[in-house]
Order: sequence, then C-alpha cells, then structure tokens
Amino acid sequence: MSSLFHLTSAALPFLLLLNNSAETTLPAQDDTLMDPTQNTTASVTPSKMPTDSSSLFTFLYSFSALRDYLKLIVLGGAFETLRRLYSASYRSLVDRFFMTVTFESDDASYEWMMFWLSSLPQFRQFRDFSVSTSGPSLEDSALGINDNMDEELRRRTRPVRYLPSYSSSYWMWYKGRYITISRTKEESRWYSDKSTLQITIFSRDRSILDSLILEARQNWLSKRSDKIDIYASEANDWNHVASRSKRPLNSVILDDGIREFLLEDARDFMKSRQWYADRGIPFRRGYLLYGAPGSGKTSIIHSLAGELGLDIYIISLSKNGLDDSTLNSLISSLPEHCIAIMEDIDAAFTHGLTRDTIGMELGDLRHRDVQRRGRQSSEDSFDGYQEQGRGHPNEAKDTRITLSGLLNALDGVSAQEGRLLFATTNRYHSLDSALIRPGRMDIHVEFRLASQYQARELYKRFYFPDAPDEASGDSRYGTPTIDGSDPIRPDEPSQYSGITHSVRAPKLSKKKFERLAEQFAGRIPERELSMASLQGYLMSYKTRPFQAVDDIERWVEDTREGQDRRAAADKA
Repeated sequence: MSSLFHLTSAALPFLLLLNNSAETTLPAQDDTLMDPTQNTTASVTPSKMPTDSSSLFTFLYSFSALRDYLKLIVLGGAFETLRRLYSASYRSLVDRFFMTVTFESDDASYEWMMFWLSSLPQFRQFRDFSVSTSGPSLEDSALGINDNMDEELRRRTRPVRYLPSYSSSYWMWYKGRYITISRTKEESRWYSDKSTLQITIFSRDRSILDSLILEARQNWLSKRSDKIDIYASEANDWNHVASRSKRPLNSVILDDGIREFLLEDARDFMKSRQWYADRGIPFRRGYLLYGAPGSGKTSIIHSLAGELGLDIYIISLSKNGLDDSTLNSLISSLPEHCIAIMEDIDAAFTHGLTRDTIGMELGDLRHRDVQRRGRQSSEDSFDGYQEQGRGHPNEAKDTRITLSGLLNALDGVSAQEGRLLFATTNRYHSLDSALIRPGRMDIHVEFRLASQYQARELYKRFYFPDAPDEASGDSRYGTPTIDGSDPIRPDEPSQYSGITHSVRAPKLSKKKFERLAEQFAGRIPERELSMASLQGYLMSYKTRPFQAVDDIERWVEDTREGQDRRAAADKA
C-alpha cells in the first residue's frame, strides 16, 4: 500500500496539470458575459496535494477519466473472481460426484473401449462420427462377408466402424448412470499421433467403472478369440501394429515330436511360477530356434502364441537408433504373460561379436542376408512389422546395441519375468556363448531342411479329401479308371502359371490320396529343400494334385541349379 501511495503521489503534479489544462481550455458558453478588461487566460493555481491515503483516493476519484478506468478494473476483477470460483466449484463437484478415466491409444485398453463403443446401439444414434474401415468390426457376419466373395464384392461390402469424433463430446446412459465421452488427438512430428479417450461417469461407486472396463474387455476378447495381437517397439514404448489369426499347431509341419515338446514345455513353464519362486529362480524362459531359412522357426512361434493365448512383442535389435538403455526399457516394460521375439539375432551379432558396439560394416552384411532370405524363404514372418521402425538395412550404423547391454536386458535386475523369449538364427555357431547359455536361452531346437516325412505331410495338408472314403464322379482328375491306373489328364500344359484360388481341387479317395502323397515325398531329396520352398511350389498347384506330383522332379532340378548359381555369385 505504501508503494502505491508513493507512486500516486509522484504522479499527482502531472494529473493536476492535466486536469487544470482540461478545465481552462474549455470554450466560453457566452461571449457577452466575458469581461473584456480581464485576461482571457486564467491562471492555474495548484491545489493542495493530499498527504494521507484516504484523502488521496478521494482526490483520485474526483478525476472523471480515472473513475471510468476504475470501474473497468473492478468489473474485470469481479468477473475473473467469479470465473475462478466457478471453475473451482465445478472441479470440486466433479471430483466429489463424478469419476473420470482416460485411455491412451498406445495401450490395449484403448482398443477395448473403442471397439465397445462402436458396438453400442445407442452410440449409433448420434450424429457426429469418425468413420474407419481399418480394424475389427462387428458387421462381418451381418453383411455376409466370407472368403468365397470375389474382391470387388469384398470392397463393396467392407465393414466400417463408427468412432467418436475428435471435435465432439457425447453423453449416454450406462446402467442408469450418466456418462460423457470425448476424444482428443495429440499430433507429433517424430512419432505417430496419439489419441486419448476420456470417459466421465456420474457416480461415486468405483464398481461401475470396473464393470464398464470389464464388459469392454470381455466384448473385445469374445469377438477376437481367434486373433493374436502383435506389438512392435516405437521409441521407448510398445505400439500395437497388427492382429493376426491364430494358426493351428498341426498346420506347422516339423520333424516328429518338436511341436509337442515346445508346447508342453511352454505350458509347464506358465504353470510353474510358485515352483520358481520357492527355489529362488527367475521366472523366465528362453528358446533359441536355429537352422536353415524357411524351416518353420517363425511359423511355430506364431502357432504357439495362438495355442497359449499370448500376444507377440517384436524386439528388433537392428532398429535404427536403438541403444542399450532403450532396449533395457523395452524389455523391462513387457507384460508379464507374452511372447517376445528376437528374429535373426545373428544379423545383429555375427562373427562371434562379444562386447563391442555393432560396426558400420554390418549394414551391408545384413542387407545381403535379408536379400538371400527373401529369395529362399516364403515362410510366415514378422519382418514386415519390424520394418516399421527399422529403416533401411544400411542404416545399421546408428544402432548402438552391445552384447553386454543385451545380456543385461535379458536377465538383469530389471528384466521382466513371466515372459517367453524366442530368438531365431541361421548361424548358430556364430553366436557368443554368453548369449546362448542356460538361463538366457534354456532350450535350443534345431530346425532342419525338409525330410520326406515332412514333404508327405505337407502334401496331405494341401489336398486332404473332404470325404475320406469317396471319390467324386464329376472330375476327370479325381476318379480312378477301371483298371486302377491314373485318370487321363490333358496333354497340353496350363496356359497360366501361378496360384489359382477360384477353382476347387478335385476330390480324392483316401486310398488315392495316400498313394499320391507317397509318390510326392519319394521324389523329394532328403534334407535338401526348405519347407517354405515346398509350400511355395504346392501353392502353384493348389487345384492340381496329380500335376504337382508329375512336375516335382523337374522343379527340384531347377531349384538345385538356381541354388548353385546363387552360391557361385556369393563367392564372387
């Protein structure tokens, strides 16, 4: 107050002069009343300056211009005070009677809630939406969508999802409770945009919120019981990148006993938490799958994830910009029950690399290796999801992962427990012994090139008969002749090569089916071709089981010649 008083006192001479000047410069109302003998310029006599605060404010209030400013200041202050009181009261009311929950787009619960909202009948009555054709929808069965539709019809009947718009807020009733829904979007220059869903419930009962989230989660799981979710790293967090259908375990054809061994070991581990705790052993399990490209390593991981009901988290050691700290953060943030995959771990740590940082020269090596695998293998792989954050292979110079950093992330103090880690490699003997020791990689399984047993089972998988003991009478390929010989086939080769999907394969009797499978397997050289290459061959004969057997020997010779040419080119 004293400082204000001194400041005002210092400005008083100027205010007095301004006020007196304004009064003396006013024009006379009646010139006839003016005394011509008097000077027309009135003398200015300064008023006595007030010395106490009350007199000072009274004096200031006598200025008309200042009175207007004071009114504005008082009104503005009153409005601001009322606004703050209203905001505080509203927040207090909301905190007392409402519950607010926020869901981030990088968390699985966000997908639960968005899927749940899009399925609500009352939500479809609103008039402001965002429409999306990506992701799952509840409309598939209603629209009659199935695999037999042609592509044009599928495009016309592609289901849509109605989602909350970013520009609107919505209200609705849930179990007699008033709730509001809003969605916002945070744009980023460096990473993918982040969305936030906020739901406010007029209730003080926490069980209502628990019921809502549980219902959304169960709805999500029930509609996606045949799916597994795939996550890839983005910065220091995990991002949902895809959902894939579960793959039956018997669709992965390996040497006898491998599938069953891996499944039983994984199931036993998932049930043994207390056993590990009682013995002070970290509750982690690691599997190293090694062998030739295209031998089924990635396929069995996909199948095991479906059998165990676990999601897949892809750890790409060759991702551009990844360092030890980021890797440790990613692995420690894995959920308790999941499958973590490190594919082609040899591409990041080759030639027995021990404690040094990955060199720049590994970019060219990895690039050649990726090209070779692309030629040799059509195996189901997660490489496409890894590439979202990996960049070009030649950018490996920005990768700063060390082996010691990887080892610490796998079994250090902060390493996550309860997860299954699968690592795959094509160069088993190039890996450092510290990486593959028990405790980090507990189970080592070799995946070899195809045996005749695998070739026979693969053929059966492609052409198994719908009716085991019957043969169709409407196909010249399917019905044996009277003397038991093969049916007559057209002499001229097909005009087109490749995969045919629109024509059904002929029905075969069980006896004929078994005989063709044996003939096919007998023409496959033992442990020389990958299962992926055999699958690619049979895909070209999807509806021609007889011709697949007839042409296999010529295809084997062509494949051998191609492998020899590539080997010579690599040496050069």
